[in-house]
Amino acid sequence: MSDPVNPESLPAPERASASPVENPGPSASAIAPPTAAAPATTMIEDSMSGASAAEPGAADAWSEDSAVEPGESFAEALQAFERSHTHGAERQQLEGRVISVSADQVFLDIGYKMEGVLPRSAFQNNAEGIKPGDIFPVSITGRNEENYYELSRFRVAQPRDWSALEKAFAEKIAVAGTVTGLVKGGLTVDVGVRAFMPGSRSGTHDAAEMEALVGQRIECRITKLDVTDEDVVVDRRVVLEEQARSALANRRAALKEGDTVNGRVRSLASYGAFVEIGGLSGLEGLLHVSDISYSRIARPEEVLSIGQEVKVRILKVDPETKKISLGLKQLEPEPWETAAERYQPGQRVMGTVTRVTDFGAFVEIEPGVEGLIHISEMSWAKKVRHPSDLLKAGDRVDAVLLSIRPQERRIALGLKQALADPWIEAERNFPAGAQVEGTVTKLMNFGAFVEIAEGVEGLVHISEIAADRRLHHPSDVVRVGQRVKALVLAVDPERRQFRLSMKQLIPTDLDEFMAEHKAGDVVSGRVVELTASGAVVELGEGIRAACRTRKAAAGEKSAPAATAPAGKADLSSLTSMLKARWKGNAPAATPEPEPLAEGQVRSFRIVNLDAEAKRIEVEVA
Repeated sequence: MSDPVNPESLPAPERASASPVENPGPSASAIAPPTAAAPATTMIEDSMSGASAAEPGAADAWSEDSAVEPGESFAEALQAFERSHTHGAERQQLEGRVISVSADQVFLDIGYKMEGVLPRSAFQNNAEGIKPGDIFPVSITGRNEENYYELSRFRVAQPRDWSALEKAFAEKIAVAGTVTGLVKGGLTVDVGVRAFMPGSRSGTHDAAEMEALVGQRIECRITKLDVTDEDVVVDRRVVLEEQARSALANRRAALKEGDTVNGRVRSLASYGAFVEIGGLSGLEGLLHVSDISYSRIARPEEVLSIGQEVKVRILKVDPETKKISLGLKQLEPEPWETAAERYQPGQRVMGTVTRVTDFGAFVEIEPGVEGLIHISEMSWAKKVRHPSDLLKAGDRVDAVLLSIRPQERRIALGLKQALADPWIEAERNFPAGAQVEGTVTKLMNFGAFVEIAEGVEGLVHISEIAADRRLHHPSDVVRVGQRVKALVLAVDPERRQFRLSMKQLIPTDLDEFMAEHKAGDVVSGRVVELTASGAVVELGEGIRAACRTRKAAAGEKSAPAATAPAGKADLSSLTSMLKARWKGNAPAATPEPEPLAEGQVRSFRIVNLDAEAKRIEVEVA
């Protein structure tokens, strides 16, 4: 075995190249390209650097066992040396056995004197379920401040020669390197040789972050390798993206329906909020607006804001579409489960109108519990055409609970039940024959509706509006909003109906005639019709009277005498008549009045006025 080379005995250039290297490990010039054109001094320097990084005695082994054979290049000798003296574990993945698990890290035995560490986030479900003795494949990426080996669960190579770089490039294996400087357009990285990393592939967002990488150990992938030109380009961003995707997939696989997770609101939409789960970018779930609160809300902005930290429950995970459905209200007790204990039929409740439909209005009586006021339960007497005529969204109302069905999540409410029923007092306040006054509320072909009290309406039939003429429509006499007087004809409490009459209270021409005349008055009239007992006489427009002739009247008076028994004549009357004629003082016989004829105008004497029956009797004057 030859003695080691003494640097002092070498020429100055060779002495400089043979001097010991202080910094162990491969440098940017540690791997020379396998070309015969490389200077001999460089090869010596590289070989000495490699020897100093190897185990103790490597320099002796280099000087004794690795002497350059004639015709062998220095590059080939260097590769042979590094293949035989580089720690094999640094060129392949190791098996790490879990020793312990702390709050932030997992410690593993990798067969070295010092343990290796991995962050808990490198495992599924944040290392929940990881226990001592578990084995995982790992790669060494460097050392931390506490001198522990920094590990990665991704396959990371630490090339020692060009063949290792070529293998990492061909197999797209991530390599470990140290950022050495900031240059135009990117960074320089020591991966065993000097490599260039474009700024766009550094995985940073701005120049400050890029500058902060200088001096740090990183994992990157070789995207370009030109041995001849010694041109190596690396990419850190693709490794970060792969690690993020792997962590995302692990985290997604660990999610189960029913789990409660922490998240942050990333964006809001009209139909819900997108929540970033577990702080992992790309792991998002949809919190639908219907699952935000048991209370009815129109938009998510009413409850949530962007950036807000929330705790949500996983409702569904779709393995095909990878969509995650989240729920916020599911973390609170379901109000319908105990609704039957808090609400009973007949109970008065207060709530807020949330929405109005064609058939009724929904009222929220507590968060998550709504009841329906049907349109038929809104008013006692007024016919409600649409619920919006009485209620609108946001109104506070008092109602009476009519029924509750918790299984169907339905509560029936009544608005009119919370008010006094006007029909209870209507029959007593407005009996038949009473005179009332009200406002015309609606006109129909068959009559007019008049509100005689709040919530109480009556119908004036078209035949009871005017007495002196025939109407085609109530609008010929009355209009909506007009105040009128009427007479109550009948009351039907069961059907909640009043029959009214206006014409009964309007004085007619007949009433005025009877008020202005009395029995015995002589009036003029026209015979309009002859009857068996007399005639019908028109005394004025719409005023008719019955006229009996004298013969008819006399016939009625003599009828009883005619029925007297034969042989019993009134001789005293006959004697008195004969004496009067004999003495010459008997009254002269009056001429018979002219017979009545239709259309004849003559004078008549009022015989009888019946105001209740509205009947007038006359005779020829």
